[in-house]
Amino acid sequence: MTEDLSFRRKPLTPEQRQARDAARRIEAEKAMRDHEEAQKAFYANKERLRAERLAREAAAAKA
Repeated sequence: MTEDLSFRRKPLTPEQRQARDAARRIEAEKAMRDHEEAQKAFYANKERLRAERLAREAAAAKA
């Protein structure tokens, strides 16, 4: 059985490697920022809902 080696990639030049690594780094930083923003929004909403629940429970306890 013969192997088809036509799918092999050409080796990257050092400049191409640097460009690829820089693009990956930028994408990773953006992903981390997006994740941090989502986490902050989640916890802010969680605290808001907690405060509303505690206010409802306090009002129900008074009634």
